[in-house]
Amino acid sequence: MYEDYYEEDEDAGREWEGDEEDFADPGGESALRAATPTNPRNLPCPTCKRPDMLTPKDRALGYQCDFCARRDEGRGWDY
Repeated sequence: MYEDYYEEDEDAGREWEGDEEDFADPGGESALRAATPTNPRNLPCPTCKRPDMLTPKDRALGYQCDFCARRDEGRGWDY
């Protein structure tokens, strides 16, 4: 009855295989992409306007800088 729901999907997650090198901080908390010659970190954050915070891939994905992301998630503040 529920067997089909719980079957393993052999293709699940394959689009992420080998994607770790695309991240600026693989295994860390940042979702930002690594800077490369073809993907330079040369764009400002859309939120705080700090220069050179995002790559073109980051902007295409709608990201903001790590500082703003931490602030919006309630992390990184000393209380």
